[in-house]
Amino acid sequence: MPELVRAEGEPLVDKGYGDALEGADLERLLAQRGIGHLVVTGAQTDACIRSMLHGAFTRGYDVTLVTDGHTTSDRSAHGAPSPEQVVAHTNMYWAWHAAPGRTAAALDAAAVSFAAAIEEGLEAGAP
Repeated sequence: MPELVRAEGEPLVDKGYGDALEGADLERLLAQRGIGHLVVTGAQTDACIRSMLHGAFTRGYDVTLVTDGHTTSDRSAHGAPSPEQVVAHTNMYWAWHAAPGRTAAALDAAAVSFAAAIEEGLEAGAP
C-alpha cells in the first residue's frame, strides 16, 4: 500500500502463515526490541487476524485488537457469516479474552495510544 511507507532501517518480515509469529523472524525482532505488547490490525479477520491474536497471546504477549482496523472477504456464499458479523464477533470475544499474566483488549483506533508503550520501552532500555 502506498500509504504505508517503511522507514529507513525498519525491518520487513515475510510471513508464511496466518500467525505472523509462526515460522518467521518477527518474534526475534520483537525480543530484541523488548516488545511485549502487540497491536493487531489487518485483513482476513477469520484467518490471519484470529491466528495472530491467539498465537501472540499463547506466546505470552499482551494483545490489543483494533476493532475498526480489521476486515475480511465476503464468504457468505459458502455458508460463512457476513464480513460485518465476522468482525463484530471477533471484536466481541476478544474484548473478553483473558489469561494469567497477559492482557487482551479490543479498542477502536481512536482509543489506541502508543505513548505509554514507548515510554515503557525507553525506561526498559529498548531502542
